[in-house]
Amino acid sequence: MTLLSSRYRLMGTLLVAAGLPITAQANQCETVRFAEVGWTDITATTAVASEVLEALGYETRVDTVSVPIAYSGMKNGDFDVFLGNWMPSMASISDPYVEEGSVDRLSANLEGAKYTLAVPQYVYEAGVTSVEDLDEHAEKFDSQIHGIEAGNDGNELIQQMIDDDAFGLGDWSLIDSSEAGMLAELRARVPNEDWMVFLGWEPHPMNTNFDIAYLSDADDYFGPDLGGATVYTNTRGGYAEECPNVGSLLNNMTFTLEMENQLMGEIMDEGEDPRDAARDYLQAHDELLDEWLDGVTTIDGEPGASAVRAALQ
Repeated sequence: MTLLSSRYRLMGTLLVAAGLPITAQANQCETVRFAEVGWTDITATTAVASEVLEALGYETRVDTVSVPIAYSGMKNGDFDVFLGNWMPSMASISDPYVEEGSVDRLSANLEGAKYTLAVPQYVYEAGVTSVEDLDEHAEKFDSQIHGIEAGNDGNELIQQMIDDDAFGLGDWSLIDSSEAGMLAELRARVPNEDWMVFLGWEPHPMNTNFDIAYLSDADDYFGPDLGGATVYTNTRGGYAEECPNVGSLLNNMTFTLEMENQLMGEIMDEGEDPRDAARDYLQAHDELLDEWLDGVTTIDGEPGASAVRAALQ
């Protein structure tokens, strides 16, 4: 009998003693279930994580849902991992789950992000440099702020500004759309220098595909430093303890603005499949594997880094 089979026999004995279903518990770590919310940055990082996990012998499943569904799904055990906890803007959605223990906030996977309202550069140069300047030019903006999908934390912050009549925006409207829909609207307006205010963030190719500027003075809603953000990895409560090998990988896995901008550009601008873009990036940045796979093995207990390198050949 191998050491691995001995370990599973012991696990089975313990589970029977605990009155737990053996098959369900023994297999709970074999498939890693990701919640993905349709943002290209999280699409990219989820694709990278999936490439690594599958090279380690795990299966992955990715479902695209809204942010609220991602969190209720982790609480209900439908999802294991969400790589897109933007903080502090997402605090109102994520903190209640974290505080009750149904969701765990693991390590930060991205530092230096930002998330707040933005305008095309020509609007900024015309004098709209702060959210306090918006209402003075309400007619040029059609009294509309363009967000992304309904239920998103950024949309909720915009709606809160409107509900509070902050900066005189009480009679403005939030336009729910999607990341792609919002950017299509921006793309249509820029050639004629039509005005638009929208939810902007970095990392994202919008920062290089368009000449845009971020508005100041929304600190009370989006946080200081133009909505300066840190992105965290979240899991369903207790997942990293139940599946410690995957938990180690998730805690090790960090990204950079440059990495995410490159991946998102390939996905959005060049039409590359996210998994193909992720694989290409990992092949070109082999040095990441030693950091990410420190203390991580394959699903069968073999050294992780060598297995992933072999799979990427």
